[in-house]
Amino acid sequence: MDYAEFDDAVDALRDGVYAGLPIVHAPESDDEDPQGLPAPEAAAWRIGADWDEGDFESGFRHFVGTVDTTKVSALIVGGWGEPYEDDSSKVVGLLTEHADRFPALRSLFLGAMSCEECEISWIQQSDVTPLLAAFPLLERLEVRGGEGLLFPLVRHDNLRVLRCETGGLPASVVRGIGDSDLPALEYLELWLGVSNYGGDATVADLEAILSGERLPALRHLGLQDSEIQDEVAAAVASAPVVARLESLSLSMGALGDEGAEALLSGQPLTHLKRLDLHHHHLTDSMVDRVGAVLAGVKVDLSGQLGPDDEWRYVAVTE
Repeated sequence: MDYAEFDDAVDALRDGVYAGLPIVHAPESDDEDPQGLPAPEAAAWRIGADWDEGDFESGFRHFVGTVDTTKVSALIVGGWGEPYEDDSSKVVGLLTEHADRFPALRSLFLGAMSCEECEISWIQQSDVTPLLAAFPLLERLEVRGGEGLLFPLVRHDNLRVLRCETGGLPASVVRGIGDSDLPALEYLELWLGVSNYGGDATVADLEAILSGERLPALRHLGLQDSEIQDEVAAAVASAPVVARLESLSLSMGALGDEGAEALLSGQPLTHLKRLDLHHHHLTDSMVDRVGAVLAGVKVDLSGQLGPDDEWRYVAVTE
């Protein structure tokens, strides 16, 4: 798997690409000429109701009735009308109800909304694990928004990529993912966020993930956007899972010299192909030291911010 594909996942969506396919908005009415649509398998289809307008269910049913969804491999779910008030359970229900109409579905993004549509920490999510039960061949699941997000223990034999973009990821979700059996998972990315927006996970909640016992195939781990990034870095420094990783991301958070020192003083990281620390609060001397010690690793130290502890902040909150 080319992990670089996911480094700019948010930018790729803006540029109109998902899962390597051009994003095409699903037809919403009979006024649209079906002859002008691409082949079902040649696009990542985006469905959603605009903020305060439209009805997600009617749009979804029109899409299923217009496009041969048996050939659709990638699906993006945007807004569902008022996502800051209504949670995603109805959307999850519709998808699971029509799972037999999507036998080729391999990539799914739930809640792909811009901040203009709904701030990330306002998006009301729900239990997303019914999607994994309904789509046993799903390989990629991405979720934006942590409010109300649930991820109870589950087993899924084919999921290879799991990403949670939030301004605050509940500790219960972190533990649920860590306790789940995901034998094929290669890429795990969690935006832990801040406590003001529900990001209450501690290092103890990461224990199952860091042990790697239920993640035998994991090759990329991202524990990002955290206000306790130094503590996370210290835990990662001695985590058993790190030895088998090809890439590691502790980016977007409040990482300072203390966390970087822990990384350099812990287990060797020279086996990594990539280490992403962008958006950090390291001093110039520590930036130089990290670069020197890990000279053979592609290290992203861009986005250097002031090292003042009182003014550290993460990349994504509200």
